[in-house]
Amino acid sequence: MRRNARQAEATKRQVLFPFLLSLFCGAFSQQIRYTIPEEMAKGSLVGTLAKDLGLSVQELPARKFRVSSEEDYFNVSAESGDLLVSGRIDRETICDRKSECALEFETVAENPMNIFHVVVVIQDINDNAPRFVAKSIDLEICESALPGVKFSLDAAQDADVGSNSLKSYTTNPNQHFSVSTKESPDGSKYPELLLEKPLDREQQSSYRLMLIAMDGGNPSLSGTTQIRIQVTDANDNAPVFSQEVYRAILQENVPLGTSVLRVTATDQDEGANAEITYTFLSAPTSASLLFRLNPNTGDITTNGTLDFEQTRRYVLGVEAKDGGVHTAHCNVQIEIIDENDNVPEVTFISFSNQIPEDSDLGTVIALIKVRDQDSGQNGLVICYIQKDLPFKLESTSKNYYKLVIDRALDREETAEYNVTITATDRGKPPLSSSTSITLHIADVNDNAPAFHEASYVVHVAENNPPGASIAQVSASDPDLGPNGHISYSIVATDLEPQALSSYMSVSEQSGVVFAQRAFDHEQLRAFEVTLQARDRGSPALSANVSLRVLVDDCNDNAPRVLYPALGTDGSALFDTVPRAAQPGYLVTKVVAVDADSGHNAWLSYHVLQASEPGLFSLGLRTGEVRTARALGDREAARQRLLVAVRDGGQPSLSATATLHLVFADSLQEALPDLSDRSEPSDSQSELQFYLVVALALISVLFLLAVILAIALRLQRSSSPAARGCFQPGLCSKSEPGVLPNYSEGTLPYSYNLYVASQSAKTELNFLNVTPEMVPPQDLLCDDPSTVVHASNEDNKITYDPSYSSHVSFCQPI
Repeated sequence: MRRNARQAEATKRQVLFPFLLSLFCGAFSQQIRYTIPEEMAKGSLVGTLAKDLGLSVQELPARKFRVSSEEDYFNVSAESGDLLVSGRIDRETICDRKSECALEFETVAENPMNIFHVVVVIQDINDNAPRFVAKSIDLEICESALPGVKFSLDAAQDADVGSNSLKSYTTNPNQHFSVSTKESPDGSKYPELLLEKPLDREQQSSYRLMLIAMDGGNPSLSGTTQIRIQVTDANDNAPVFSQEVYRAILQENVPLGTSVLRVTATDQDEGANAEITYTFLSAPTSASLLFRLNPNTGDITTNGTLDFEQTRRYVLGVEAKDGGVHTAHCNVQIEIIDENDNVPEVTFISFSNQIPEDSDLGTVIALIKVRDQDSGQNGLVICYIQKDLPFKLESTSKNYYKLVIDRALDREETAEYNVTITATDRGKPPLSSSTSITLHIADVNDNAPAFHEASYVVHVAENNPPGASIAQVSASDPDLGPNGHISYSIVATDLEPQALSSYMSVSEQSGVVFAQRAFDHEQLRAFEVTLQARDRGSPALSANVSLRVLVDDCNDNAPRVLYPALGTDGSALFDTVPRAAQPGYLVTKVVAVDADSGHNAWLSYHVLQASEPGLFSLGLRTGEVRTARALGDREAARQRLLVAVRDGGQPSLSATATLHLVFADSLQEALPDLSDRSEPSDSQSELQFYLVVALALISVLFLLAVILAIALRLQRSSSPAARGCFQPGLCSKSEPGVLPNYSEGTLPYSYNLYVASQSAKTELNFLNVTPEMVPPQDLLCDDPSTVVHASNEDNKITYDPSYSSHVSFCQPI
């Protein structure tokens, strides 16, 4: 009941002193002071904090009104704004024996940010009774002691302070002894036993007294211990200290075993009665653990670590006892000097780690509090951050700083910052501590997509499968989220707009370009499209790039044999070879073309099978069949060559031609050789008949061609026009004896077959006569001295003037 009354009384006088501070650096506004008794129940009202600060209850949730104290003693009611007790408040635990006990903390309100300094004074209640350390006190008093002799006793300990602390000592009534209360220099009270009447050991050798310690509380609390007195024989001189109070000054954190001082007492007795021993008297437990007293010498040394922040002054009682029963007492006062042994502490009261990159300069990111437990210069702290950061620290008041934006932010340049706040005190040497935080920069859409290439060129082999991937464009956007999410599309092309969708498409997500159809190099060799990369920001940003598609040729056309013309059975008719032909004699020439271009149209000729190996040679690039050696008498009159024509593609494509060669000086001589063949079967008789007829017709035509060639030769000097007709490629009219012109399909070359007139032997000349069908290029001929250049300008062919009527077969380089 009494405690409730005291709480009610404290509640009535809660607000001791609310007032306004004049805009203390823009963050602090008011300081409030309350007084409450200790041990209040959890949830008890301390004060109407919001009302006393002039804050509206409705705005408290939005402003995040809260207590920023590190100890969990108080909280603020979100509904009423009242300051409530949230944990056990024990004044003795918090302030030990300090006469005045107060808890200081800050309350914070955001948007706008205000800090309010609150001081809650904790009043002591009489909740601790005096307590003696020892259960009993043993004394030896000589029977010769005179009335009026005083004996100091161990003091009782009372954790309460003020009026609730220990006040007096009493004892049970007796005729020999009385107890009085004495006060030491530090204000503590100890009992003193007074001898009222002389003692007679023979009458009574011991006494039992009850020592009672009472405090000043209402109601008063007490503690007891027993005094056991043993009466001894006379020892009439007591020890005497050289001084009543000894004083010493020590730095905190001195090493263990450091000498403090020496107490000295003397005794005029002799022998055992003059032997003095020293002990601590009524020393608090904490002090007795920190100091050691040599019982023989009186030297006091440190036995633990001294901390100025915990205790600044120690008072020790020392007792000197002689060999008998006499004692003497003195006090030792030890002052502790502060050293800079505490590093500053950094605490974040408010902090935001997500900062938009377009934030204004001066935007507050964090509110920081620093603290140093040292005193004087050792407790003065300054704060700073590392250089070359777009932030700075601004001091708002003592021990408070704001972290603000000092330069423009760019997330794409730096996405996050590691900021180290360093607090350094002004001690010697100074101590410092650091706390690091990571600040993340939030993205805004301030960057357009950028393609990785200025333009793209892709080669696609013809006959590609429809739907195949032919290229991939790639763009990057340093922004994040939708601001950096890119989609691709086709926005322009040099094809017909309606035909674009049938040629290609692009994946919106990946930028992969797909062919919608199979391309044909012979129909479409190149086209160009414009692609666009667009982000999903608001507003969206975009970029364009060109993609040129080149359709490469594939080896999809096999060589085609133009000469010799094949019969129905796939083999050619025969060619005659004079028996007197020398090595290197041109027998005939295999002529083939390929509709492909480039290396795929580069043809080579190979002998697959020969009836007489080594008798004939075949030009690898020209297709010319020549005698490799002189003909012998024993050589068979009929020879057969199987020739393969291969292009330069990978894999290579080929065609074959079969050549039948007859050794004879004339067509009439060849006919018997042909008739000497073994009897054919009935199924071949008709074919052989047609063969004989064809040979006869060819012989007649050959004779007519020879006669015509001789006639033209004879007229060369008189008819320049006739001479020009025999030069390669200059005669545009078809003369008798000229074979049909082979030019069809998509073949890049047309060939005219002419009959030479210089000798009786057959020579074949092949020249390009349709240059408008091929792009300008050089042609490589079998004769190294002949270089032919095909050009589609003015439908002309230029060639080496030294080129004569000998055979030269040319192909594209």
